[in-house]
Amino acid sequence: MNQPNILIVEDSRALAGLFVQFLRPGGWPVTTVETGGAALEAVARQPPHVMVLDLGLPDIDGMEVLRRVNDLKIPTKVVVVTARESLQVAVDAMRCGAHDFLAKPISADRLLVTVRNALDSGRLEEIVTTYREQIDRRGYHGFIGSSLAMQAIYRIIDAAAPSKAPVFITGDSGTGKEICADAIHRQGQRRDRPFVALNCAAIPHDLIESEIFGHVKGAFTGATADRQGAAAQAKGGTLFLDEICEMDISLQSKLLRLIQTGSFQKVGGTRLEEADVRFIAATNRDPHAEVRAGRFREDLFYRLHVIPICLPPLREREGDALELAEAFLKRHALEEKKSFTGFSAAAREMLASYPWPGNVRQLENAIRNIVVLHDGPEVRPEMLPPLPGLKPLPATAAAPPPQPAAAPCAPGLKEPDLKDNVLRPLWMQEREIIERAIALCDGNIPRAAARLDVSPSTIYRKRQSWELSEL
Repeated sequence: MNQPNILIVEDSRALAGLFVQFLRPGGWPVTTVETGGAALEAVARQPPHVMVLDLGLPDIDGMEVLRRVNDLKIPTKVVVVTARESLQVAVDAMRCGAHDFLAKPISADRLLVTVRNALDSGRLEEIVTTYREQIDRRGYHGFIGSSLAMQAIYRIIDAAAPSKAPVFITGDSGTGKEICADAIHRQGQRRDRPFVALNCAAIPHDLIESEIFGHVKGAFTGATADRQGAAAQAKGGTLFLDEICEMDISLQSKLLRLIQTGSFQKVGGTRLEEADVRFIAATNRDPHAEVRAGRFREDLFYRLHVIPICLPPLREREGDALELAEAFLKRHALEEKKSFTGFSAAAREMLASYPWPGNVRQLENAIRNIVVLHDGPEVRPEMLPPLPGLKPLPATAAAPPPQPAAAPCAPGLKEPDLKDNVLRPLWMQEREIIERAIALCDGNIPRAAARLDVSPSTIYRKRQSWELSEL
């Protein structure tokens, strides 16, 4: 946060001067204006961190100034000051976005403490905003998920994207290796140039050389015209070689030359051509095992394995299965014109507890199966397609609990202890309920979230906000 500055909007010069004196111990730059119009001009030039705003102004009502600051989403904490000691005025001001409310006469200590609290609140919001933008991301260039495992992947991509260094992506089938490669391209400096993806496992061995390097007319039977390969098509951009370990070892030496020299020859050609491309390779095999077995050249592996990225399987992405399922349900329900809006608590628990050996691809196929074959406001456990190893929930867990007249706690949780008829703050009770649910679920946050009928990301964010408040 930059050096905080304070703006005092008060039509009484004597009172404005007194407020300046009250704030002097804080050591902040303080500016004073006498009208609402002058205040809005000052905010437009340089938004103050805190505005001490008198509601009784000669030109524009102070509440209107407050509304404009709030409507424009200006990051200024507004402390409203008025001689009208009315609870309704305070309520109206807070509804319009005021941070705090002071009634005249104001003591020096009261004004100083209020401004300091407003500055601290603004500083905390900046920290939280930065955290959400840079650390706590729910999605990233096609990825969906806010688990800690994926936050680490997002940060690696952030760091690797601006470079030209080759990237080697590993991970099980269905973990999103092509999405990762595309994210690196879109986040990097070559985003406006071509991204060319080539699946080495999907092309016959006798054609893959032509697919990469191109060929000249007459190079082989069926070559009726010159053809550009992926290396030329990706000029200035990114060449993604998926399932690289499927490439024939005789072709690997030619790929190595392309990476080392940045030049290549078309099949049947004699002229060297330049290829300014960034290489990204991927495989669902263990590349070290492939090198040891002699199926993948060691020198090519180390040329490509400059920045390794290992995508985690879905079973290690705590909480992401539900976030992905919700996104897929929304997408496919829209495509199929179905009325699904969410999952029942029992269905959420089953989705969260299943290991998903086929990863994201398997999960999306399961959700699409549900949407095509069923309809309704929510997905129920009996709608799930057969999944190997999926254990049904106990009948007590699958069936909704009976609803008493009073609002119940979450299933399996005790009623809050209200000793001596003393009500504790809502956030404290909420924290106790969430932490008790996590403990009852043996530390499994997705399962606790399913039992509480909330998103796992909600629990993660709440726990992080509690940790920040304790700093």
